[in-house]
Amino acid sequence: MLCSQPAGLLVTNGRIVTVDREFRIVEAAAVSGGRFIATGTTAEIRRRKGPGTQVLDLKGRTVLPGLIDSHAHSADAAMYEWDHPVPDMETVADVLAYIRARAAVTRPGDWIVLTQVFITRLRDQRFPTKAELDAAAPHNPVFFGTGPDASVNSLALKVNRVDRNFRVPQGESGRVERDAAGEPTGILRKCERWFKVTEPGRRPTLQDRRSQLKKLLADYNSVGITSISERDLSLDELEIYRGLRQSDELTCRVFVMLHVDSQDPIGKIEARLSAAARDPLHQYDNMLWLRGIKTYLDGGMLTGSAYMLEPWGVSRIYSISDPTYRGMRYIDPPKLYRIARLALSMGFQPTSHSVGDGAVQALVDAYAEVNNEFPVRAGRPCISHSNFMTEVAIAKMKQIGIVADLQPAWLYLDGATLRKQFGEQRTRLFQPYKTLFESGVVVGGGSDHMQKIGSFRSINPYNPFLAMWTTLTRQPRWTDKPLHPEQRITREQAIRLYTINNAFLTFEEKEKGSIEAGKLADFIVLDRDILSCPVDQVKDIQVEETWLGGKRLYSRHRPVGGH
Repeated sequence: MLCSQPAGLLVTNGRIVTVDREFRIVEAAAVSGGRFIATGTTAEIRRRKGPGTQVLDLKGRTVLPGLIDSHAHSADAAMYEWDHPVPDMETVADVLAYIRARAAVTRPGDWIVLTQVFITRLRDQRFPTKAELDAAAPHNPVFFGTGPDASVNSLALKVNRVDRNFRVPQGESGRVERDAAGEPTGILRKCERWFKVTEPGRRPTLQDRRSQLKKLLADYNSVGITSISERDLSLDELEIYRGLRQSDELTCRVFVMLHVDSQDPIGKIEARLSAAARDPLHQYDNMLWLRGIKTYLDGGMLTGSAYMLEPWGVSRIYSISDPTYRGMRYIDPPKLYRIARLALSMGFQPTSHSVGDGAVQALVDAYAEVNNEFPVRAGRPCISHSNFMTEVAIAKMKQIGIVADLQPAWLYLDGATLRKQFGEQRTRLFQPYKTLFESGVVVGGGSDHMQKIGSFRSINPYNPFLAMWTTLTRQPRWTDKPLHPEQRITREQAIRLYTINNAFLTFEEKEKGSIEAGKLADFIVLDRDILSCPVDQVKDIQVEETWLGGKRLYSRHRPVGGH
């Protein structure tokens, strides 16, 4: 019997991984009005064909729902190489060569700035020293920033009047590492508010920023990403997205978490949230939704400042000389609770950058305190990164409904260094994907993409298949030893991490994240079967086509019109 509703698009003769509750695999699906209207056998779905129906014959290829990245900094990342290319760097010598090259084309006295070249990803596994930076650029202040921490040269310290008598301004967080004589070594922790740096180079126009962001979103599409969560957006950056939305130029659905400076007075934070609540973008729009806020609770594991329950330990890698040092915590307990309560009571999902197990526990405690006043589960309070965890924290997350976004690429890129620093026992619950799935805590996968366009060359890499492979193997680079292989997950779970779980993190599990009737028709076609190919091929999977709302955005083999 013919169906009453002809489809605009039929997807047939394939292996469609629905990622529904039963993880069904079907042959075909029908799309109308930008949404799936049916799934089933090819024979069943062909009954939906009408005079104007487009047919995509998969010829046996595998389809997944459009992939979702739960943690990106895309507006910033798009601009990283806008002024000039930045080469890949694997050693301190590469860093110094870049700084010498910039000094040769930069006026004396102008800043040379290099950010997010993490020391754990240099084969030397250390910061460049003040003396090395002095020699590379004797006439320019140099800022080598890596996450919240930095290594700077003597001229940079002099310009900012950071000497043996300097103290971090009252009310600010941060730390100046010093040698035995009390002189600054050039290593600064959490210094961005009080250490002034003048960014060099040309200033991009609004059109430059829009153009670069469109280019990046198109590259996301090429690796199967159809939705992202912007995890720390400024108001200026929000306007760039608003403009692209208004001109129908967005090629990814965007969930926005607004940047909130936790060092601001609570009244100023409340005013920022009140203004955001009045913004029309706070009302649900499946292309652009302002729904969350982001703060920073601790430093980074890539830089030596994540807040840990136990001391880091003296470390040459991280330039740590204090055996009692536990990292950096930026928000005290009363204020952390007040920010979380304020966000949840005003209809915003709060999250905070929380890398160390001390920071994760602190954020869980804050959410639990709010939960004592009113249930927080519906607000899905989130923990960003959540790399080092404990059984206590995981149990409380399950109990009150805390979600988390994790970045598998950190395990791949940094796992060998972390094991060297912390040992097997302290990395036992580092990104414990299997434990989290078995505990019923909803976690999503993301990249924390910060700089560069290119899914493998970016900082951090945003290729979702590399990330899925990492969760399947837990194999860090530069070593042949997996990091706690007992925490490996299945292929089904890895796919859920980048589809339905991430949809849940953004309150959209009824809108996207699986291929089911009524949901947005976001899907991708793969060059091989992710469920049956050899596991080492998972990281090499390429996307043949990417569709958003039933419209083809990307094709590997032919140009696509439209945007």
